[in-house]
Amino acid sequence: MYSKTMELWVGVFVAAGLAALLMLALKVSNFTATSGESGYTISARFDDVAGLNLRAPVRMAGVRVGRVSSIYVDSDRFQAVVTMQIDDQYNNIPLDTTASIYTEGLLGAKYIGLEPGGDMEALKQGSEIIITQSSIILEKLIGQLFVKLTGGSD
Repeated sequence: MYSKTMELWVGVFVAAGLAALLMLALKVSNFTATSGESGYTISARFDDVAGLNLRAPVRMAGVRVGRVSSIYVDSDRFQAVVTMQIDDQYNNIPLDTTASIYTEGLLGAKYIGLEPGGDMEALKQGSEIIITQSSIILEKLIGQLFVKLTGGSD
């Protein structure tokens, strides 16, 4: 025989499990992070941003310093322009900083890594990072390896 108390406890545990799953999903999707209202906006141009998403982290020395706020194609130069919202506390990033697109793990999410330069002047609202390295596309690498191994020509 089932009792009402047992059914109530099962319902509480199921509800707690669903709430925990929802929180995990929101955490993984970066949906719970702050909207990035404070800070300053910088941009960078890349030849290829394959796999980079809006709200992807911007990291320097492994620490999140901002988020990607927009990605679009410049119709004049046919390059992807990535706009990043950098947190206020990181207001002394050197002007000659470089930006690269990296992958977390072998097949993980993409993020932008910043490597500071040595310039005394700092990035500010509207600055553009000039030196960039595009996303490495696994399919292209495998294709190039296959061509090299089979002795084919490019």
